[in-house]
Amino acid sequence: MNPGFEQLPARLIAWFDRHGRDLPWRKDRTPYRVWIAEIMLQQTRVETVVPYYRRWLETFPTVEALAEASETDVLKIWEGLGYYSRARSLRRAAEIIVRDFRGELPADLNRLKKLPGIGPYTGGSISSIAFANPIPALDGNVRRVYSRLFDIEAPLKSKESEAELEKISAALYALPEVRARPGDYLEGLMDLGATVCLPAAPRCVACPWAESCAAKARGVQTARPVVLKKAPVPAYLVAAAVIADSDGRVLLTRRPKNGLLGGLWEFPGGKTEDGESLEDCVRREIREELAVEFTPIRPFGVYRHAYTHFKITLHAFVGTIPADSKPKALSADALDWAAPEQLNAYPMGKVDRLIARKWLTETRLNEPDPQSKESGSPRTKRGKTIKE
Repeated sequence: MNPGFEQLPARLIAWFDRHGRDLPWRKDRTPYRVWIAEIMLQQTRVETVVPYYRRWLETFPTVEALAEASETDVLKIWEGLGYYSRARSLRRAAEIIVRDFRGELPADLNRLKKLPGIGPYTGGSISSIAFANPIPALDGNVRRVYSRLFDIEAPLKSKESEAELEKISAALYALPEVRARPGDYLEGLMDLGATVCLPAAPRCVACPWAESCAAKARGVQTARPVVLKKAPVPAYLVAAAVIADSDGRVLLTRRPKNGLLGGLWEFPGGKTEDGESLEDCVRREIREELAVEFTPIRPFGVYRHAYTHFKITLHAFVGTIPADSKPKALSADALDWAAPEQLNAYPMGKVDRLIARKWLTETRLNEPDPQSKESGSPRTKRGKTIKE
């Protein structure tokens, strides 16, 4: 172990007491608030989470309020935060907590990990922070800090490095300073990784562990952790349809719950096939998804977005379907016709929300002047707009 190993926790906790970040979930700390924060923080930056966390607590201040909420309401509050299965898991877990644990998050780690959405890291972090149980937890920040502190040469996430990290964690969590303040120790590790032991340019002069850091002593801190090169991220070309009826309502479909963006509403469409034009793609997708014939009239924007394992370029098209046709939800959970003023109530992913905002802007621009004698009704005017 590194020189001064036994003094590491005390130095980190003292540093955390002085330099810990002022974050909303660290105030009025309850198991429910800690749980929500830890789920939101999975694979998401702190500055992104803060406004979502505040809105969440305003809407669902207790586990009972969350358990009683509809999935649509939960997804709407979560909209834009990504990884939507986390939101659905929170709601399902809340129902279990109310039903089986009298509304109290279980302190026992094994019971915690049986709740939807809680894995080894989240279980350990909630247990340490909310219940002061000395349970190790390894996330990206902790792995990076330990990899530098102990100069771990095995590639990140390999069996060798994970075994070494677990051994280091177990040894540190056996020390009395960690056992006395496990939550502060863990949050100190997180803050150290987020503000000092940065991925590309670690601020070693500000680190309370600098004099004990094996990687710094050897001048290899920027080369730790060792990260293997990832395969190129696949890119897909996607087409989607904006279909409106004579009242100006647009057709939305809801994605299956088990899968990417599960439970969210979208403008129907899908990926192009080899050699297929965008217009042919959107015609085929609407035929396969809704059992109707779609005629593209005009482009409605190009939208780009990167997901965890792939990226897309989506081309939207405004168009029509036969007036007497009745769309069917063949591959979606449901479909609905939404008036422009209702669009904000439907939880959507980022790309579909951009399309919805563009549609809402356009329909507002095409509202008739109430002073004009030839304006007609707003609904009729909106309906005409997409057919022209």
